[in-house]
Amino acid sequence: MALADYIAEKPVIDTARLRLRPLRPDDVPALEKWMADKALYAYWGKGPGKTDKKPALLFAKPAKPSKSFHLGIEEKATGKVVGDLWVYRIENDRTATVAIRLAPSRHGRGFGTEALSAMTRFCFDCTELRHLRAEVDVRNAASRRMLEKCGYRREGPVRHGKMVNVRCDFCVYGIRPGTAPRPEIEAASRV
Repeated sequence: MALADYIAEKPVIDTARLRLRPLRPDDVPALEKWMADKALYAYWGKGPGKTDKKPALLFAKPAKPSKSFHLGIEEKATGKVVGDLWVYRIENDRTATVAIRLAPSRHGRGFGTEALSAMTRFCFDCTELRHLRAEVDVRNAASRRMLEKCGYRREGPVRHGKMVNVRCDFCVYGIRPGTAPRPEIEAASRV
């Protein structure tokens, strides 16, 4: 498979506790419970935008075909979307940026590590991507730990750089095939 194979139909990736899948209009009530929470944006590089405050706007226009992924993180036990994950800024079908956020009520449970590990494995096993990177505010210790648990390594600091809309010190983390995510996380599979 290749990134081009996922332009029209995005993947569904299952792990032990989570399902990464395209967001749907029936997810709006769950998204409204956490997306506008200002605490979520402390290290995000911007505050909540229009679609964060009103998630129904995500479905106001038809989705444009894209090689990028924006998937919801569904907690299987509840059937609710408790986070979302992006693979975007794809360069030459070889390098991409990843970003993840979780509802504050789900922090500290390993959901981020489980979701990002599965997405990383999917990208390397099912697409031609060979380098994934993430930017994280140096003050965000929890996100740095999550990336490291997933096999991402610090590639370098950026001093007073622009992360989305905010000037701050941040680190760039990256991973390549061969530095696989933790083995106890189930392998990603397309359903």
